[in-house]
Amino acid sequence: MRTSFSTLACPDWTLAEILRAAAAYGYDGVELRVVSRQLELWNLPEFKPNSLAATRTAIEDHGLVIPSIGSSACFHSPHAQERSRNLDLALRMAEVAAGLGSPSIRVFGDHIQPGCAHRQTAAWIVDSLHQLAGKLKSSGVQVWLETHGDFASAADVCEIFEQLNGAPEIGMIWDPANAFEQSKEAPLISPQVSSRIRHAHLKDFIRDAQGRTSYVLTGQGEFPINTMLASLAAIDFEGFVSFEWEKHWHPELVAHEIALPHFIHWWKNREAA
Repeated sequence: MRTSFSTLACPDWTLAEILRAAAAYGYDGVELRVVSRQLELWNLPEFKPNSLAATRTAIEDHGLVIPSIGSSACFHSPHAQERSRNLDLALRMAEVAAGLGSPSIRVFGDHIQPGCAHRQTAAWIVDSLHQLAGKLKSSGVQVWLETHGDFASAADVCEIFEQLNGAPEIGMIWDPANAFEQSKEAPLISPQVSSRIRHAHLKDFIRDAQGRTSYVLTGQGEFPINTMLASLAAIDFEGFVSFEWEKHWHPELVAHEIALPHFIHWWKNREAA
């Protein structure tokens, strides 16, 4: 297993700062999500079509890879026009991924909207994933669905992927802390989806007496990390375990200059033990 971190940890950093830090800390890769406070990466000069080759070279010169690029696209809307708009967002991010040599973009199912049924929402998600994967087939960029929101649990994930049997190019970003946070579901991998897991997110947290969640440095919380990593080892997972420190969404979190090197220190000590 290799290590990366989501740039949600350092939303103010430029790409140059991100790459220098990732290499200095000892990460194998960087999961791009936000750079210089910009979520739509194509708006930044480094990610314009005529700059992607140079940006890819800069990434490689730091000894890094981009295992995935996180888009904001989600496919839960009951409105076809809104799902189509998100499809376009995903396709635009896929152009960035292709230019950087990244194998995938991340998308969401996400939340069942008011007045909508679970089964119908799942059908919209499946249809959108099929459309997106079809459009990207010639690009070499895969679609990876994150386990998140109302489609975070093992049962919900299996429901989605059972309907995607004809699309092996659609993978999963396994983020079991989302399901554990919702229902304390153990981070165990269902046999039905073990072959779909391409990438994993790792974060840790504690709950207060009222059940409110606070994110903490890796290994200092209640999320059963060892169970998660043992589950990945059991399927011979060789992808990236990506540290998620969501400072972009939670500015109260400890500074990324502390959290990012702490994760690598924890990771290496875990392996040594």
